[in-house]
Amino acid sequence: MQRFRERLVPGIGPMLAALLLLPAIFIIFLPLTAPVIGGAAAVLVTAVVELALVVSAPIVAVGDGQLVAGAARIPVALTGATELFRGQEATAARGTGLDARAYTMFRGWVDPVLRVQVTDPDDPVPYWLLSTRRPEELMAAIEAERSASRTA
Repeated sequence: MQRFRERLVPGIGPMLAALLLLPAIFIIFLPLTAPVIGGAAAVLVTAVVELALVVSAPIVAVGDGQLVAGAARIPVALTGATELFRGQEATAARGTGLDARAYTMFRGWVDPVLRVQVTDPDDPVPYWLLSTRRPEELMAAIEAERSASRTA
């Protein structure tokens, strides 16, 4: 059973920024081909980039005793305290306050980040730092899954 699932798709800003490929590609193709071909190439390349941004967006999920962030996964039983950062604190957590050994999966278009401590003494990673648009829900899901795995 999944308690939490979120795909970190880009927001409207990055998607609008990717639309700037339309005129750029059209201008590149204009001296080389007919305007119709340049226009078609611009639309096609832009559509492929927009689709790639959505399809390649990582998933954060909690369920079946696991915390999943992109391709990485960890049993919730091996996680500890969670800490939420927003705004300037999130910027610092992603930058100057970041431990180089930490597992990170954050996206620039998602402001909140959640730090999840790793309690496994054999794991050199001290914590995971994850982007999420719904940090309170993710924290609650991790705690609920941890409680369920203790009683199971």
